[in-house]
Amino acid sequence: MRTPSTDPDSPGTSAAPHPEEAVVPRLDDTRARRLVWIALATTLAIVVMVAVWKLRFGPGSAAGLAVYGEVPPFALVERDGRAVTSGSLTGQVWIADFIFTRCGGMCPGLTTTMAALMRRLARDGGDVRGVTITVDPAHDDPEALSRYAERYGADPARWLFLTGEHDAIERLVRDGFRLSIAELPPGEREGSSEPITHSDRFVLVDRHLQIRGYYHGTDPESVAQLETDVARLAQAR
Repeated sequence: MRTPSTDPDSPGTSAAPHPEEAVVPRLDDTRARRLVWIALATTLAIVVMVAVWKLRFGPGSAAGLAVYGEVPPFALVERDGRAVTSGSLTGQVWIADFIFTRCGGMCPGLTTTMAALMRRLARDGGDVRGVTITVDPAHDDPEALSRYAERYGADPARWLFLTGEHDAIERLVRDGFRLSIAELPPGEREGSSEPITHSDRFVLVDRHLQIRGYYHGTDPESVAQLETDVARLAQAR
């Protein structure tokens, strides 16, 4: 009895499927096109995310510094009585800090540090301003701020001391600069060296009113980093 031929070319036998055809099913055109579009969309999304990251945080951003938000519009009063608004500071690099003149805690140290920083920046020829804002406007009127500024040799052309309405300053500190501020209850306020608690941060602001950095004013290393970042930001346009 003849054994059936296993040769695929033999008459009366059907060809066995090619091994690859048996393992990998063929995609129809619609599914193939869908996969191509998904791949292209995913690639485009990655490219966009990388570009945004570089623009905001990478070397392509101004001085390579992050953006932490924008200082909102405000209107305060300088120690000489003139109005100072956010628009007054547009186009300048500036450093903000927060103190009050009767503070017996960290405020004198913060102001001493700011005074030394402003002297060094003036020697370097940089057009950078200091902007000190009181968190105790009920007590710190322009006259009180003027006396306080004189004790630290603050140049009024380079270093502003601002006061204003209590609620406006509180909103600016909390919502604008995103820093903490709190007052002790009336019964505790009188006997405390710091009746108002607030942040020790120096805040670096660029020419477009964007916040570019936060630095602990009581930490020498952090202040040194601030000075480095100020120089980088001042050179960026």
